[in-house]
Amino acid sequence: MADDKKRIDHPTGTETVGHEWDGIEELNTPLPRWWLWTFYITIAWGLAYTIFYPAWPMIRSATAGTLGWSSQGQLEGELKAAEAQRAPVLRAIAATPAEHLTGNPQLFQAAVEGGRAAFRVNCVQCHGSGATGSKGYPNLNDDDWLWGGDMGAIHHTLVDGVRNPDHEATRMSLMPAFGRDGILQPDQIQSLVAYVRTISHQRKPDAMALQGRDLFAANCAACHGPDGKGNRQFGAPNLTDGIWLYGGDEATLTETITNSRAGVMPRWGEKLDPVTVKMLAAYVYSLGGGEAKKVQTASR
Repeated sequence: MADDKKRIDHPTGTETVGHEWDGIEELNTPLPRWWLWTFYITIAWGLAYTIFYPAWPMIRSATAGTLGWSSQGQLEGELKAAEAQRAPVLRAIAATPAEHLTGNPQLFQAAVEGGRAAFRVNCVQCHGSGATGSKGYPNLNDDDWLWGGDMGAIHHTLVDGVRNPDHEATRMSLMPAFGRDGILQPDQIQSLVAYVRTISHQRKPDAMALQGRDLFAANCAACHGPDGKGNRQFGAPNLTDGIWLYGGDEATLTETITNSRAGVMPRWGEKLDPVTVKMLAAYVYSLGGGEAKKVQTASR
C-alpha cells in the first residue's frame, strides 16, 4: 500500500518512501557517496584485520593471524629491549662495592632510581611511601640510626636483616624484659622511666629520676652507654634525643622496659638479587639521613 503512495517531491526532486504523518512525508534521500565508500572501506579493513591479526575467538584461544603478532609478544619484546638498555648500568652497579657507589655520582643516581622503584614494591608496607616510618618501623629520612647510616652499614642491614635467628650474620640485639622476667620491680621501672624522660628533656630532674640514674647505670648503660646516647654495635637507640621508635611517653616507656621490644626486619639478601639490594641501599642513603659525605645527585 505504501508503494502506491510514492511520488516525487517536486521542491527537492527526491522520491518519497510513501509514508505520511499529518501531511508530513518522508523523503528517500540516498546516503552521500563519501559516506558509503567509507563504510565499505571499514568493512574491508575489518575483514583484513581478522586475517592478519588475532581476532576470532576459539575454544582455548583466538585465531593467531597470518602475521603472528600478539600483545603478549610485543610486551615481551619491549621488556627485553628495556633489559638490554639497563644491562650495562646494572653490570656496573654489580661490580661496584656498595660503599664505593657514592664515589661515582652518575652511577649512584642510577642506583637511587632503581632503588626507588624497588622500595615501592618491597618496603612501603612497613616504612611508608615516604619512608617516614610509623610506630615500630624506623623513619629512614632522619639521622637516627640504630645500626649505622653509611652505605656499608645500610647495605649490611638490608642483606642480613634484623633479628633473623636462623641467619648467622643477621643484626642481633636483645633487650631484657625487666618487668616480665622479674629483673626489676614496678617501682624501680617507674624510677627508670623517670630518668630516661629526664635525659631526653621531657621531665625535670627529681628524686625519682635520681633513683633511676643508679638503676640505669646498673642495668642499661652496658648497651645504651653511660650517657644514654646509644651504641650501634648492639643496635641500642640514643635515649637523649626526641626520636622514638615506639614512643617516649611514660606509658610507652613503661611497656618497653617491662616487656622489651624485638622488632624484626627481613633479610632481603635471600629475597632480592644482589644488585636490587645494593640499589635499595643507595636509595635509603639518598633520603637525607645517610651519613658520611653526601653525593650531589642530578635531581638536586
